[in-house]
Amino acid sequence: MPTYTGISSEAFRHPLDTQAEQALRNLPGFDFLARKFVEFFAERPQLVYLMGNTIQVGPRQYSTIYQIFRECVRDLDIYPEPTLFVEQNSQANSYALGQEHPYIVINTGTLDLLNEVEIRAVLAHELGHIKCGHTILIQMAIWVRSLASTVGELTFGIGNFVSQGLLLAFYEWRRKAELSSDRAALLVMDDLNPVMTTMMKVTGGSIKYANECSLQEFIKQSENYQALDEDGLNQVYKFLMYTGFQGAMMTHPFPVERLHYLQQWAVSEEYQQIRRGNYQRSPASGAVNVPADSSENEKEALRRQIEELQREINRMKRPDNNS
Repeated sequence: MPTYTGISSEAFRHPLDTQAEQALRNLPGFDFLARKFVEFFAERPQLVYLMGNTIQVGPRQYSTIYQIFRECVRDLDIYPEPTLFVEQNSQANSYALGQEHPYIVINTGTLDLLNEVEIRAVLAHELGHIKCGHTILIQMAIWVRSLASTVGELTFGIGNFVSQGLLLAFYEWRRKAELSSDRAALLVMDDLNPVMTTMMKVTGGSIKYANECSLQEFIKQSENYQALDEDGLNQVYKFLMYTGFQGAMMTHPFPVERLHYLQQWAVSEEYQQIRRGNYQRSPASGAVNVPADSSENEKEALRRQIEELQREINRMKRPDNNS
């Protein structure tokens, strides 16, 4: 497996990821929400939950997985080493979050479904999110979605700033960010097939019928999916599905679409140059900076609002106010 010493996330970041993030940051209301996110969000509760409700991977706990993980961390030149947790969940899933203390959670369903080579591809993908500095914006997207479904008054007016356009931009960026992390997985694996096989298995793989799944058929399915765009109406349907027409907005592109983008990059000169050691370097991985608000007046006003709301809640709890 190759090791990309000193590699910058900009060396492999997908241009659609960069464009979607810039479009998001340029929207009215983003800067305000970014400042509020810094004020209200705390990583520690989630870390406490994971420490109490999952297994932390280490040299004597899931030692094989830990060795694979450390090699991926080395290959993408990520420092300091994030924390890895295994969660008891039959769904084949994993995710990366955290800013000051980034971490990855991988479900037991993923470990049971995939072999060790494929698990390496999953871990490399999640580390790609950390390397690219995606995790803070992913957490913001989750937070903003929660605000959008809450009455504005109960979020101290912050919910009123969450427009449909801003939500769409957050989720459009989230989908494009996956393309960069898929590239990170390919860099670590140095082989396209296991990355594509991992996508196929996570999409609809079965342990019992694994021998009846064909990667070549899945690739053909991806090609057929791309051919749907020849009909303009199908393009409209795809857009509506991504943006919540059939339920919640989608956080990931369809796997067959991700496979298509990755196949294109695998034969590109850009990828070949990186493999030869010709890539953009930086002393540290990229990060998404979300500046804190320095306005003491605004903080004090918000603090008073919180205290007033707490007094109102306490008043409503009194027995003589029950009806």
